[in-house]
This record gives sequence, C-alpha cells and structure tokens, in this order.
Amino acid sequence: MLDLGLLIIRLVIGVLFIGHGAQKLFGWFGGHGLKGTGGWFESIGMKPGVTMALFAGLAELIGGILFAVGLLTPLAALMIAGTMVMAIVKVHGPNGLWATSNGYEYNLTLIAAALGIALTGPGRYAIDFFLF
Repeated sequence: MLDLGLLIIRLVIGVLFIGHGAQKLFGWFGGHGLKGTGGWFESIGMKPGVTMALFAGLAELIGGILFAVGLLTPLAALMIAGTMVMAIVKVHGPNGLWATSNGYEYNLTLIAAALGIALTGPGRYAIDFFLF
C-alpha cells in the first residue's frame, strides 16, 4: 500500500505541474503562454520576463513529467520545489501563510510533498525503482 500511496502523490503533483508548465510555455489550460507570462514576470521584477517564464515553464513541465513517472525523482523534486520557492519569494510570501490571503500555504505544502518523496524514494511503481 505504501508504494500505491507514493504513486498517487507523484501522479497528482506531477500532472498538475505538467499543466502549470504547459500554461506558461504554450498557453494551454487557460494559461497566457510565454509572452503573457513573461510580461507578468517583468511586472513583478523578474527580468528578462520571457526568459524567466521559459525557465519556470520548463522546470514545471520537465519536473512534473519526471516526478509523475518517478525518474530522477530527487532532481524532479528540486525542480518542483525550486519553482515553489520562487513563487513564495516573488508573489505569496508578503501575504503571510494562509491561502485565504493569497499566502504561501499551498506552495509550502507542495514543497513538503516533493521533498518528502525525494527523501523517502518514489516507491516501487517508479522508473527509478528499476534503474537504481
């Protein structure tokens, strides 16, 4: 059952990050694409905006794919956690902890889950299980 639980966590978080990366990179799922996301990044002081949006989108997309399938899981977790740390620093941190105030509660939860999986291992239903 432990391995199934790890799989569920990896799949949900990984697929959601794939979606967030696709929003930034391609404008899918209601996203604004590189140009729109880049403009917003510029407005919050992340310059050059389009380049930063590209890096963030790639980290979320690739990190999400790797995390979902359990390949290079520690690296995938760091990619996910890194984007969430930046979200806290640049957007949510000043608003306090609680999500009801647009705070960093959700970002912190995702960081904890990603790093927890990285430290415990991705489980039996992961590519890493067969490679390492």
